Amino acid sequence: MNVDDLVWQWGNAGGVPRKLVDALLDHGCVDLLVEAAHRREDWSCAQGAVRGLCAAGEFERAWGVIEPFAATGWQPAVRAGADVLLQWGRVQQALELVRPGTREEDAHDAWRDYAEVLVGAGLVDEAIDALAGRPLDERTLWTLVAVTEGQGRDERVLELLGPIAEKVRSDPGQSEVRHLGDALSAQVRVLERAGRTDEALGLCAADAAARRGWGADREHAALLARLGRVTELRVLATGPTCDAAVRSYVEALEALGRTAEAEAHLRGLVETAEYPGSYENQLLELLMRQGRFEDAVKAVEHTFDNVHDGNLLQAAMVLLAGQGRHDRALELTHGRSPDFLAHNEAFWLRDNRWWLMGESGRARDALTELLALPAEEVDDREPTIARLLAQDGRAEEAVAHLRALPGRRAWTVLVDLLVRQGRFAEAIAAVPDVAAQQEEERRFWARGAQSREATPSDR
Repeated sequence: MNVDDLVWQWGNAGGVPRKLVDALLDHGCVDLLVEAAHRREDWSCAQGAVRGLCAAGEFERAWGVIEPFAATGWQPAVRAGADVLLQWGRVQQALELVRPGTREEDAHDAWRDYAEVLVGAGLVDEAIDALAGRPLDERTLWTLVAVTEGQGRDERVLELLGPIAEKVRSDPGQSEVRHLGDALSAQVRVLERAGRTDEALGLCAADAAARRGWGADREHAALLARLGRVTELRVLATGPTCDAAVRSYVEALEALGRTAEAEAHLRGLVETAEYPGSYENQLLELLMRQGRFEDAVKAVEHTFDNVHDGNLLQAAMVLLAGQGRHDRALELTHGRSPDFLAHNEAFWLRDNRWWLMGESGRARDALTELLALPAEEVDDREPTIARLLAQDGRAEEAVAHLRALPGRRAWTVLVDLLVRQGRFAEAIAAVPDVAAQQEEERRFWARGAQSREATPSDR
């Protein structure tokens, strides 16, 4: 088993797509995943197989799947193997497997995983000791916060975080603490979960006022929302730094059933803000969540022909489609300005319109439109034809069309179609192996390099 191949799969969403793995699990096809993990050395399939087998209590079989991957020393596989052993009750074997080695490039991930497995084994203090003995950079701080949540060790964690946070507050320019700005957020988070909410809020408010740390305003607003301090949150949401607080305020009001106030607040900002786009988008989302679809469209339709900034046409279409209102989403594409169409028709609008036509029972009309255009003018033409054939109820034609096509786009559409037909073994067989996917990627980048070399320089 090649570690480089595993790293490539991890970093490039390579191998069998996660969506297919999830579908196989949902339909009880664990054996297909086990076979693919062994035969294809596919990391996604190994993860899915382990998930399914552990859920069924088949820990020995799960270990048989993950052991060859863990034996490579690749950290994600090592951690997955340790989790299987831990669930199996083989605690010492799990700890030995995940105990950090000397590979510096994996240092943080290895110590994070080791601490989490220690906590899983009930050795919380040992996990804290392991992390406290490391250089406390921001990732280690957040690991410390995460692994101790709900473990009854908040006061000990605060003893570690407190001195670091005070150093940052007293002199944030110090080279030794400049990279530890998140210590402020980490301290506030632990104070909150320890029940020391007034202290957490006081520190958070002071940090926001002094502009300490990245996103302090947003964190202050989010904390007020979690604590139910709506009156104080309103002060922020109507003040000079309201951008950071508006979403938290609106969502807090909505959670309390005070949606009319939330809507009025957003409409007021839309009317008065110099750049209202963010507030218009939040208003669109709020009204959609309330099922007021026509009000939502009316609130933002004045943006639909904007060529550059602030256009909410696609956002409105996506939200309507998510509610099953494909016909209404399709209507929004009609009557668009020539200037807007010149910039967006071929870029995204046309393909979305064809998909919506298919979902609305007009796939044949969409096919007619598509086939009337010159082939070179339509990106992903052949996979789009296949998708529309399937939407028109001609699934076998679509499958045959896709099988004859090369490239990732074609086989991903094919896999999706086969899954929807319940043809799971065919779906997994339609996915090229990792070597073939890597070769396709190399060819893609090589074509791009050749194209750049062939383009005359503008200089």
